[in-house]
Amino acid sequence: MVDKIALAVDFLLEHKLLLTVLIIILISVIKRFIISSIRGDVAFLSDVQRKWMSRTKNGTFILILVVLFVLWQTEVSKFALSVTAIAIALVIASKEIILCFTGSIQRASSRSFVIGDWIEVGKIYGEVIEHNLMATVIQEIDLDQGQYHYTGKTATLPNSMFFTYAVKNLNFMKRYVYHNITITLVQFVNLYPLFPGLTRQIEQHCEDFIEVAKRYNSVIEKHAGVDLPGSEPHIHITSGINGEQNVHIMIFCPTERAIHLEQLIREDFMIAFQEHFG
Repeated sequence: MVDKIALAVDFLLEHKLLLTVLIIILISVIKRFIISSIRGDVAFLSDVQRKWMSRTKNGTFILILVVLFVLWQTEVSKFALSVTAIAIALVIASKEIILCFTGSIQRASSRSFVIGDWIEVGKIYGEVIEHNLMATVIQEIDLDQGQYHYTGKTATLPNSMFFTYAVKNLNFMKRYVYHNITITLVQFVNLYPLFPGLTRQIEQHCEDFIEVAKRYNSVIEKHAGVDLPGSEPHIHITSGINGEQNVHIMIFCPTERAIHLEQLIREDFMIAFQEHFG
């Protein structure tokens, strides 16, 4: 039995290509089994599950690289000596790959985001669902249109983008958000008498969560080290280039209720405007 095992090992060592294929298949099967165990039977993945799935994928990828390097070390050394003359050409050809690797190192060292965070890269918004040495995968969110729901689209961002665009962490917006509402009026009238009553109505809409909002706002201020606008509603007016008036209302509210509250506030304003100005 021992002799057969020794013969099999010697055979595989003599046929490294076959051994390489077997190693990759074995590690891939183990990776698939671990990921399947982590996922379980749930319909939606939690942030913890996504983190462990990402770690498993990255860990098995690095393990394959290490094993292959050890297995083919002699051949790699000989090959490296023979390709010294074309090393510069290889670097130029693989520039984008190198940038992706270094972008991954930059992300890990700066800790700009982790799986589950909401981020903005350029004009792309989304929740991070996976990241590896080459790319970061996000579930797109329609923040550009003032919405806070998932679009159903998945975006894969090469890590080299982190050197071109600023990465903004929007994670605090997952729970509460500063939601801005703009109402435009063509006629130029005095709107300030409407604001006290409108403010009271907004506070009534927000009274069931205002205490939690104040505490969460305080936590964000301490974490960021800056003085934020606060949890109370803010109203101000600006004028457009054609003489129209823009009423700006800002509220601090739960993210999932922002759009519903906006519709209530717009309705309150329109009713008050109609009653006051006919």
